[in-house]
Amino acid sequence: MAKLALYVALEARADKEEEAAEFLRSLLSLAQEEPGTTTWYAVRFDHNTFAIFDAFPDEDARNAHLAGQVAVTLIQQAPDLFVDPPEIQRLEILAYKPHQAP
Repeated sequence: MAKLALYVALEARADKEEEAAEFLRSLLSLAQEEPGTTTWYAVRFDHNTFAIFDAFPDEDARNAHLAGQVAVTLIQQAPDLFVDPPEIQRLEILAYKPHQAP
């Protein structure tokens, strides 16, 4: 069960919106390699506003993710693509509905 999460709001630089979207899509393959990352989303709210939301069963898994390739790659690419450095918010999940195959 996912108990902890991270949320990262991101605002793309002018004329970098599509590059930012493609970059976020590319992070999926890195997130899929992390066994402790149970849920990972990259979302777009509007033309230049994005976010990442991911969930973890425990603090060890969350810390492993923060030390892993997704976080490292995001921090490395952020100055070129986003207005501000990523601000990573740590969340506690109070309730959720797990995915069920149809």
